[in-house]
Amino acid sequence: MQKVYLDNAATTQVRKEVIERMQEALAQQYGNPSSTHSFGRSAKTAVEQARKTIAKTLNAQPSEIIFTSGGTEADNMILRCAVRDLDVETIITSKIEHHAVLHTVEELEKEYGINVSYVDLDEFGSPDMEHLEELLKKDDTKKLVSLMHVNNEIGNITDINAVGELCKANNALFHSDTVQSIGHYSWDVQAVHVDFMTAGAHKFHGPNGAGLLYANSPLMPDPIVHGAPHENDRRAGTENLAGIIGLAEAIVRFFPNPVFPMETLAPLAGMLIEMVDTTVGATFLGTRDSANRLTNTVAFTVDGTDSIALLSGLDMEGLCASAGSACASGSVTPSHVALAMGSPAAGANALVRLSMGRETTGTDITAACEIIPRVVERCRSANKMGITR
Repeated sequence: MQKVYLDNAATTQVRKEVIERMQEALAQQYGNPSSTHSFGRSAKTAVEQARKTIAKTLNAQPSEIIFTSGGTEADNMILRCAVRDLDVETIITSKIEHHAVLHTVEELEKEYGINVSYVDLDEFGSPDMEHLEELLKKDDTKKLVSLMHVNNEIGNITDINAVGELCKANNALFHSDTVQSIGHYSWDVQAVHVDFMTAGAHKFHGPNGAGLLYANSPLMPDPIVHGAPHENDRRAGTENLAGIIGLAEAIVRFFPNPVFPMETLAPLAGMLIEMVDTTVGATFLGTRDSANRLTNTVAFTVDGTDSIALLSGLDMEGLCASAGSACASGSVTPSHVALAMGSPAAGANALVRLSMGRETTGTDITAACEIIPRVVERCRSANKMGITR
């Protein structure tokens, strides 16, 4: 059976070059970076060199980069520290953010009594800039805006420059989850008014369990994990040396030259969208404007079935996809993104996200376009007959 992997938004294949560099680090730089002997100093040097490499790529200072276990930890750290240490009283976000942001904001509202406002979305899931400006001017509380650059379920791109300028004009802090952005677009933190950003290595051919946060130097957060003074006393815990090395290697290779070759993926995405448009009960999600959507991502809902049944059927035929965020896979609750956008199929929990990568071929997409309509029809027929899993 041909295997077709269309879940690159969940995680990408670790590239050979990254694996080789990580293996070298594991074999030769196995000392604890906090140890004072030569093995420890060698490991510490490797960590700091990785920090310098990443900082240079982002046009940041090395001291502004903190290594984490991934985007989720980085989002939690920034949001919590903004409220706890930077006197933020109001957080403005959207209802289609990653749960690493939404659930953290909900907890902060309970714990600290902060104000939480949700910016309106248009029919395609993009934030309403006029409403965002209204929320920023609403009162005199200190505010932080948290809006992701690229939505992880539907691939919509937020105008990050416009958001940054609004925040700057209204003296608000700006945090952007860029986990789905790095590897698609180059980032210059000096060119965009952003105070905090986050990334995870496994989204651009690096390893799982390695991530980073950028914090503008005057706003460096205090730790939420306490212990020894690792990461310049910002995050306790022995550094994941191999993961950090892999993260830096992936950024060097796939940041200046994005992981996802748009010119190759655009016609393949067109094939997938045409397939969605001609599949009974399927509804495309997000914008069709390629300038405002990741070329590699196609998301759609299907009425008359649910995501678990649909994804299981696809998997049985060798097609690997996901029900929106991989972090929520296995859940029987509807996609919060589809619900927030008012999707008519959201209540049936039928959302499928297809995301291509550097390795995706025309043969893969041809196979997907044959498999998906067949499985959709089978699942819908089974549901009508009352057949359960």
